[in-house]
Amino acid sequence: MGENIRHNCGFCVAKTLHDAYSMIKGLQHRGREAAGIAAIGDKRIDVVKWSGGGEKFDLVDLHKILSPTKYHTFLGHVRYATKGRKDRILEDAHPHIIGGTKELRGDHEIILDCEAVIVHNGQVSNKYLGILGEEIMKLGCDSKKLLHYHENYGPEKMIREIPGAYSMAIASKNNRDVVVMRDSLGIKPGVLGFKDGKCCVASEDQALIKNGADIIENLTPGSIYYLKPEGDYEKKKVIVDNKKRHCFFEWNYISEQGTVIDGISVRKVRHELGKELAKEYLFDDVDFVTFLPRCPEIAARAYSERTDLPFLPVFYKMRSERSFLGTTKEEREISIKQNLHLLPEIKEKNILKDKTIIIIDDSIVRGNNSKHAGKILYEEAEVKKVYFLSYTPKIGIIGKDGIQRGCEWGVDMPPEDNFIVKNKNDEEISEALGMITKFLSDQGMMNAFERAGMRNPREKLCYYCIGGERPC
Repeated sequence: MGENIRHNCGFCVAKTLHDAYSMIKGLQHRGREAAGIAAIGDKRIDVVKWSGGGEKFDLVDLHKILSPTKYHTFLGHVRYATKGRKDRILEDAHPHIIGGTKELRGDHEIILDCEAVIVHNGQVSNKYLGILGEEIMKLGCDSKKLLHYHENYGPEKMIREIPGAYSMAIASKNNRDVVVMRDSLGIKPGVLGFKDGKCCVASEDQALIKNGADIIENLTPGSIYYLKPEGDYEKKKVIVDNKKRHCFFEWNYISEQGTVIDGISVRKVRHELGKELAKEYLFDDVDFVTFLPRCPEIAARAYSERTDLPFLPVFYKMRSERSFLGTTKEEREISIKQNLHLLPEIKEKNILKDKTIIIIDDSIVRGNNSKHAGKILYEEAEVKKVYFLSYTPKIGIIGKDGIQRGCEWGVDMPPEDNFIVKNKNDEEISEALGMITKFLSDQGMMNAFERAGMRNPREKLCYYCIGGERPC
């Protein structure tokens, strides 16, 4: 794998340090490798970022460093990244900055008196950033380049010239407003709310709702929001009628199940995906239906209801962390082995001995989770047969145009990744995973989105990773 950072993240903007801290904790499912907060005052920007999740830094001590009386706005961020950069977690962590005085203190870093900062969810190709010049292009990280782009050319040129993918917030020492933008394609999500009469922003509505905010609207693709120090905002829609290409993986996997993205419920989509699986795959020898915790539970219950097959929880996880977000292959595998286990009564009562079971999962990318689950069922539960069903179509295929698929817009699935489906037919995939493995068709997925309320999903979703066209 190359050295470019490919990430999935969550960001927020709040008017108090307490709210920003609470919001990044509410976005932990989007990244657990590092977190950070930028504090914005009059002609003053200070940053604290640390390795690990939001809770790794105590709020009481954050208040001592970032005294709330000195600042009017706070930007928060959580992230994960791959490409073997374990030794550079803090350097790669958001907020990214221009200027400032850095002080590294073990597993955290304090940066005082910055010129500008950015928190960003998404990924932008270098082909849109070459105007910045050779020196800035050497920075490597797309978020840093975006910050320089903004400082040199302003938000309107950025949103007109760079189609995606980004939802982000930028603060500059010489600009009283915090600038929030969502790309014109709407690839990555974002939502605007109000709490205590002041505006706030987050990647997902649940981060705001659980913190007591009222939702105003989803960030409009192609729009700029100028958040005022006093708590109000101004909105400018720069690109009015562009096509939309929302990332389907936000609904299928990334977002919290209670989230509603652009009017479409994550919970509803996953329920419909389970029903579509039941339409496409019926087996006459199945005793139970289960799922890999926790994301696919809604779909597994829908499959069970549709087929009248008994639903049976089989696995548990000690922690809510997602192995998909591990920094390296080794970390992902360790996370899976240490975190996914068989429920004690399943083994104690021999409930699955000589039985046939269906496992529902949200997706199969590299196959690590799937293999481990099958091994547990065969070795510990002594099942007779396992069917493994993914409600996401095959990720990482070679498209009809002969081009290897993957994601280049913010999810850690680059085309050069070791996808389990690469150069394999269905039988070979099943053999590699040790289970009969099936995938929902792309038409089945589109049917699910349509029943969940999205009109013409093929025209509104980015599904490049499963064979669709490039969003930009």
